[in-house]
Amino acid sequence: MKIAVPRETDAVETRVSATPDTIKKLIGFGATVVVEKDAGKLSRIPDQDYKDAGAEIAVDYASTVGDADVVLKVRRPSADELGAMKKGALVLASMDPYGNEKDVEAMAKAGITAFAMEFMPRITRAQVMDVLSSQANLAGYQAVIEGAAEYDRAMPMMMTAAGTVPAARVFVMGAGVAGLQAIATARRLGAVVTATDVRPAAKEQVESLGAKFVAVEDEEFKQAETAGGYAKQMSEEYQKKQAELVATHIAKQDIVITTALIPGRPAPQLVSKAMLESMRPGAIVVDLAVERGGNVEGAKPGKIATVAGVKVVGHLNMAARIGASASALYAKNLFAFLETMIDKEAKALKPDFEDELLQATVLTRDGKVVHPAFAPAESSGGE
Repeated sequence: MKIAVPRETDAVETRVSATPDTIKKLIGFGATVVVEKDAGKLSRIPDQDYKDAGAEIAVDYASTVGDADVVLKVRRPSADELGAMKKGALVLASMDPYGNEKDVEAMAKAGITAFAMEFMPRITRAQVMDVLSSQANLAGYQAVIEGAAEYDRAMPMMMTAAGTVPAARVFVMGAGVAGLQAIATARRLGAVVTATDVRPAAKEQVESLGAKFVAVEDEEFKQAETAGGYAKQMSEEYQKKQAELVATHIAKQDIVITTALIPGRPAPQLVSKAMLESMRPGAIVVDLAVERGGNVEGAKPGKIATVAGVKVVGHLNMAARIGASASALYAKNLFAFLETMIDKEAKALKPDFEDELLQATVLTRDGKVVHPAFAPAESSGGE
């Protein structure tokens, strides 16, 4: 079996889908691994490191993927990239299919078997394959670093003979994977950290990291979580009370980090222009949901906007701003998933499409769109 690792072509993509470590393991399973020239350059992995791990280096994209049985990618293949792949090839990537249904159809027409890594079920055996968590973790960390870089003051309290420098006040909105890492990172930098989330269970997690939880904790809030751990829709009355509390709190903050991003949906607006106007001059807001419309009014994808005197940081692909670390984790996610499709004794590909991991992630197969969220109604039955 031949496994291909092409170079990513997106302008804001620094990550690569395999590292020398994962390539060594794949070769141990009997695979031939071909890496496109300079595929790991932006992740600090020179071609020689891949060679030393046993990989072959191809001079261009076409010769990398041309006869590959498996293609490992960070992002969904473009139309041009699909043209060079052989029919039946397994392609593992973060596919970002919502809103890109035509691209999903193009993958089906190209005859590839496409797996969307972000659809990996959140079960125990799949934790090591969870690209959303691994990348969100790094995005949360980097959001604090970016915020601190734009903030023209010290983060921790400093007591000197010349006087005391107060600690920065950091408010994290959303206590999922990215939010919790942001809290932990801001705390390590010495900031006074507060956070909010619509899930009652998040309070304990926030407080365990040394931050203060901010929410209207009435009876409705205590019942605001489903048995599956998801947030329930809150009443308009509660939403109004919570918005008022958050607006008052934001006015006192130096750095705000928003993390509310729901795959397949526009990002909810959490910070209005009026809230930004209430903040101190020189305050910073980092919007981690800018690719889906943003949590912050006035945020601009890929730019640092100034709204009412507040810098709104809208960097795209935050995890890729620390490509070396992001690639190391992402490559392990892909390897762990691909390993489930390899027969170790026969040293051959043997994907089991009855496996719940494959069923949850496969987008296209045998020339059709097969994932129930995207398959045409008339052809989705029996899949």
